[in-house]
Amino acid sequence: MFDWGKKTYVMGILNVTPDSFSGDGVLQREDEIAAAVAQAQQFAADGADIIDIGGESTRPGSTPVTEAEELARVIPVIEAVRTAVSLPISIDTYRANVAEAALAAGANWVNDVSGFRMDSQMAQVVATANCPVVLMHNRSKPKNVAQEERLGGRYVGVEYDDLISDIKKELGESVEIAIKAGVSESNIILDPGVGFGKTVAQNLQIVNQLDQFKTMGFPILLGTSRKSFIGYTLDLPPEERLEGTAATVAIGIERGADVVRVHDVKPIVRLAKMTDALVRSV
Repeated sequence: MFDWGKKTYVMGILNVTPDSFSGDGVLQREDEIAAAVAQAQQFAADGADIIDIGGESTRPGSTPVTEAEELARVIPVIEAVRTAVSLPISIDTYRANVAEAALAAGANWVNDVSGFRMDSQMAQVVATANCPVVLMHNRSKPKNVAQEERLGGRYVGVEYDDLISDIKKELGESVEIAIKAGVSESNIILDPGVGFGKTVAQNLQIVNQLDQFKTMGFPILLGTSRKSFIGYTLDLPPEERLEGTAATVAIGIERGADVVRVHDVKPIVRLAKMTDALVRSV
């Protein structure tokens, strides 16, 4: 159902966590399953194309959860959302067992922030399911995290020989893992990993040079929503980063993004439609 290049697809973020950096995790609400369903239905009404459900915060400096806890968070939500909306559901996880259970519960995509690097069984799960997968570049290391109370965590002191070339090389290695496991090339989507082991300046460069990743021959997902590089650029906390997010999405679309992963679905759907009219018109 995805005609890559024809339009920009919008992925709505549904965090089943108590500690999302953006403050939108549904575990902060009294009835998390009802809250998750309501949010998914609102995303659908606002024009989202995909819903991305995750049960572990990946913000800089976050504390990992156990596999059992992640399963307990996401599976009931996926089951409930699946009955409530018809949109494709993506499971945001780097664990093979969680991905397999999520696909059985009604998810359609896997979004692996490790690019198949964290769990050696993940590639086989995706290959067996024959489902789309987002392979993200990630050089996150706790030692590179700097925290600021108002603006949150950011990465500092992260060095690359050549930022774009290094990311492309490492994404290529993830693609090789996928192909070797039997994942169809037509199911692969690449994410350069804005915010994951990159400094503020490096994140800005990735967005500005997103077109460099199009040469790899796969659809590109861009995830910039409310991230700290926007906050540090504008000196604004997460809840005030919509305009900054919108700027990155517009530039990202112009540079070739096929999917944008966002918290604020309604305004970004409108922005994407307008930007598409400008840059994808015949």
